[in-house]
Amino acid sequence: MARYMDSNMLGELALFQGVESQQLEQLSRLMHRKTFAAGTPIIAAEEPGDAAYIILSGTVKIHAEQPDGSIVILSILGAGEIVGEMSVVDNIGRSATVVTLESSTLLAINREVFDRCLQTMPVMTYNLVRILSRRLRISGAQVQAIATLDVFGRVARQLLTFAQEYGQPTRDKEILIPLRLTQSDLADLVGASRVRVNQVLVFFKQQQYIAVDSDNRITILDSESLLQRCQ
Repeated sequence: MARYMDSNMLGELALFQGVESQQLEQLSRLMHRKTFAAGTPIIAAEEPGDAAYIILSGTVKIHAEQPDGSIVILSILGAGEIVGEMSVVDNIGRSATVVTLESSTLLAINREVFDRCLQTMPVMTYNLVRILSRRLRISGAQVQAIATLDVFGRVARQLLTFAQEYGQPTRDKEILIPLRLTQSDLADLVGASRVRVNQVLVFFKQQQYIAVDSDNRITILDSESLLQRCQ
């Protein structure tokens, strides 16, 4: 695999859409990509933010450790997303830890290059604002779901959110979520026990709302029924 990113492929990423081709060519020579095995920490909480990373393939989870040693998953992200941008922008230590959930390829952009891009490429700054705004809306909806829905509703809402953000339609008009989603990670994300989430997923499978393959990838078979569970 080439270390550097092709400029045409770079322009397809949400952060760089609309950036001029000459600028993309320059950027492609200043960034590099690397593949990490599953379970690899990419970012550690409180460390200095010297780079941001764009997920080209794979799945990562963002989590924070609590005083009692427990872990709270803040988000699970897939291809096209950027991580580590907050501490690069505000020059404050990392607020959370980022770990790969499967073999993942990331594109690294160091602080100096990132800052220069934000100052000289208004379209990239606009793209970043849109990305962060979308994430804020998703986080707000997640907090609301935890406060108002039962576990069935919370799991259904989270699956529909993943389908909306990353879903790949199949020939049968089903929606594949191309993220590796274990029961434990889903449980942490929706604020429930793994046993309870397992019960919910088993029920959803029995009702043919979803299907789950051997790699923990979920396919939405009946979006309408899941939506009703959120109401």
